[in-house]
Amino acid sequence: MAVPRAPQASADLAAFIDHTLLRPDAQPAEVERLCDEARAHAFKAVCVNPLSIPLVSERLAGTPVAPCAVICFPFGADPTAIKTASAEWVVRHGAREVDMVIPIGLLKAGETAAVRDDIAAVKRACGDALLKVIIETCLLTDEEKVLACRLSQEAGADFVKTSTGFAGAGATAEDVALMRRTVGDAMGVKASGGVRTTEDARRMIAAGASRIGASASVAIVGG
Repeated sequence: MAVPRAPQASADLAAFIDHTLLRPDAQPAEVERLCDEARAHAFKAVCVNPLSIPLVSERLAGTPVAPCAVICFPFGADPTAIKTASAEWVVRHGAREVDMVIPIGLLKAGETAAVRDDIAAVKRACGDALLKVIIETCLLTDEEKVLACRLSQEAGADFVKTSTGFAGAGATAEDVALMRRTVGDAMGVKASGGVRTTEDARRMIAAGASRIGASASVAIVGG
């Protein structure tokens, strides 16, 4: 599936935003409101935990807004078989995009084949759904960020993504630029975690982000 090039900072922000609700205490009424906001503002996707995907898919039926699920979130420390089963489940229940977390400890230990194989297995499980790979930049050195991006690319992922937002720090323009230089135009780059204002979003897009993950989406597009 083709991945769009990084948009210009002057472009319509709503088209690049994954409207996100990943709190563990999120209730169905909040998820419904998230979907309604995404439809009203024409956001690119609604990103939720797996349990909420059936509701999101139903609420967004007939709209261009893509249901998106995170899997094995936020640590990525699950066996590959669990990740693939999760990916298959959310796709079966309507997810058109899947955001996974790499096995961060294995990457830092230099077990590159295991990391690549983990991503590749999830990509196969996604079928036609887009796969975004969260590398959790705040836990990595620059060299490890580059390596994680290259392994994701080799494994066939569609996007690399900066952060879960649950590890103490989120996206930075510097990390987005590094990731964009590493993957070129062949993949999408998603900036997520701590993007709360219009200025934040435009800064990430200028650095090379082709997607923004945010819970403050309405405020972002409202300026």
